[in-house]
Amino acid sequence: MKLQRMNRRAITLGALAVSGALALTACGSDDTGASGNASASSGSTSSIKCDDAKGQLLADGSSAQKNAIDAWVKQFSSACGVQINYKGGGSGAGVTAFTQGTVAFAGSDSALKPEEVTASKAVCTGGQAIDLPMVGGPIAVGYNVPGVDNLVLDAPTIAKIFDSKITNWNDAAIKALNPNATLPDLKIQAFHRSDESGTTDNFTKYLIAATPDNWKYEGGKAWQAKGGQSASGSSGVAAQVKQTSGAISYMELSYAKDGINAASLDTGAAAPVEATVDNATKAIADAKVVGTGSDLALQLNYTTKAEGAYPITLVTYEIVCDKGNKADTLPATKAFLTYIASEDGQALLADAGYAPIPADIISKVRTTIAGLS
Repeated sequence: MKLQRMNRRAITLGALAVSGALALTACGSDDTGASGNASASSGSTSSIKCDDAKGQLLADGSSAQKNAIDAWVKQFSSACGVQINYKGGGSGAGVTAFTQGTVAFAGSDSALKPEEVTASKAVCTGGQAIDLPMVGGPIAVGYNVPGVDNLVLDAPTIAKIFDSKITNWNDAAIKALNPNATLPDLKIQAFHRSDESGTTDNFTKYLIAATPDNWKYEGGKAWQAKGGQSASGSSGVAAQVKQTSGAISYMELSYAKDGINAASLDTGAAAPVEATVDNATKAIADAKVVGTGSDLALQLNYTTKAEGAYPITLVTYEIVCDKGNKADTLPATKAFLTYIASEDGQALLADAGYAPIPADIISKVRTTIAGLS
């Protein structure tokens, strides 16, 4: 995609209904539209430490990271001979499966809630579940406006568009942000997700934080604003934007392609920020660790003005016991998590359209994984 076209060549997140991002996304109803087959040549199996890993692992959770997990599993299984079955049934399904003790680890695009941590103590003998940030992703504001290849939007304008307060592409607010663009007298067709979605959750968290005066809704996985049109899944909204002149929606970055452009954001930084993997990583670097003890839950800074930081992002966590993991699956779980948090593991992410976790945060993740018992 200019920078965006570089990302169009990236392997898509796959059918996310990421999200996710970011996603990602995204939750279980998110889809990841195309195949994500991060090349095996992007990582080396020779650097993977198998230790005592053996047998098989069952896991479930966020579909936003499914293609990243698949790429990692391909490398890890080749090196260690461990079979890993990650269902990708959604964040809610993953957390439920984990607290019921049926999976070795789970993935979630939202940090654990207090009641979920409490429930986890029944399966984490002498310990509790913790959040390990492992995958990031930008959520693009994708649009289809004839003759407009470079569009700048800010949080108030985005909020008014999706709340049916700005209804035409030549609106004065959009003109002010794009003085050199030829904006057509064309009705805005805003699409949102019809299904409950982690992408919606993260997108609206951005609006709530960045422009609370213009976005009065509580947020969450279900869309709450009135008006607009809806479609199911990231693939659904992307298809509508692609075929509808004047359309706009929010989607995982990999969907902003083939006739869909991604808007840059005026965040208050010196220059508008493009929706790219690198810029999402810069935004995640501005996050704060708010988890306690071994928990590394992050609080994203949706109002960041850091240069080049794209604030509409999502982060997917791997969920595991800090203590009391099942003895028969602990070696494989620990070895796999060690690999995906490694430099080689994180290096696979950008090629698959995901944002690697920033160095200072992922180093804390590695230290935490080393201490799992």
